[in-house]
Amino acid sequence: MAILTRRRVLTGLGAAVVAGGGATWWLARPRPAPIGFSTTAQELAAARDLLARYPSVDAHAHPGRSFVDGAQNLSGLVWVYAKLGSFEEKTIADMRSGGLSAAAFAAVSDFQTLGLEGEGLAAIRPFEPGEAWASYQRQITRLQSLVTRGLVLPIRTVADIASARAAGKVGALLAVEGGDFLEGKPERVTQAFADGVRSITLMHYRTNELGDIITGVRVHGRLTDQGRAVVREMNRLGMLVDVAHASEATAQDAVETSSRPVMASHVHVHGMARHPRFITADLARTIARKGGGVVGAWPAGIGITDLKGYVDRSLELVDVVGID
Repeated sequence: MAILTRRRVLTGLGAAVVAGGGATWWLARPRPAPIGFSTTAQELAAARDLLARYPSVDAHAHPGRSFVDGAQNLSGLVWVYAKLGSFEEKTIADMRSGGLSAAAFAAVSDFQTLGLEGEGLAAIRPFEPGEAWASYQRQITRLQSLVTRGLVLPIRTVADIASARAAGKVGALLAVEGGDFLEGKPERVTQAFADGVRSITLMHYRTNELGDIITGVRVHGRLTDQGRAVVREMNRLGMLVDVAHASEATAQDAVETSSRPVMASHVHVHGMARHPRFITADLARTIARKGGGVVGAWPAGIGITDLKGYVDRSLELVDVVGID
């Protein structure tokens, strides 16, 4: 999920009180992206040429915030965030004009349970019976509609990335952030695969039946037996296991259980900065040694505010795990 802080949501709430309906436009309008360094025309041309010649994939994204559409039973401050709505068409157009080949289009499994605690997100209530599965069905239907409307091409195999590029379309790898919707039932992985989902992030901000989260207290202490069954079923189907947001022990167990490489789609390593969402260099190297990917920087947030910080973080990660 995009980095959502108490300050950001409270700012939006205050603006809404002062400015009424105009606040929604103010918060939702596009803003120039900070770069942090100067670029020449030649450098920009070289960057565009690189993107034209090689595929580029965003391993974790929520393009246009599809997950907020139709969400119910939200906490007060997250309700304000959701009221800003979704904007998939514009985001997909921006992705296409920016030369992005494909991206994960991720549902947020625990969204309806989330609220703001301290400076970040946390699950503040349990799910109602059936709520997690119903939320998944709502969100996956919304994501599938992007395909049926012709806005994106689905990425179900690696070859589909090239097909999307050839068609001039953004490729959409459907994903779910948080295995909460599984409710510990590996058979639901099979249903998700049939729905077009190709990656599941086991954990998010709620400790679920599969393991522990990195930003919470220790509950299971490891990947649970249900979590292992889910990983094995994902392996069988050829789905990508994502260990972002998982505790170190849960992630380590997932890497050891998996017969295929796993991904940590949006984490970073403790180094120049430290944060509860970051992982140890040892875990990052373990993921990389087994052929997995550690995609470890955000364009902004958690100590960086611009593209320069993103580049610095990426180079720091390269020093730890290498490039490939």
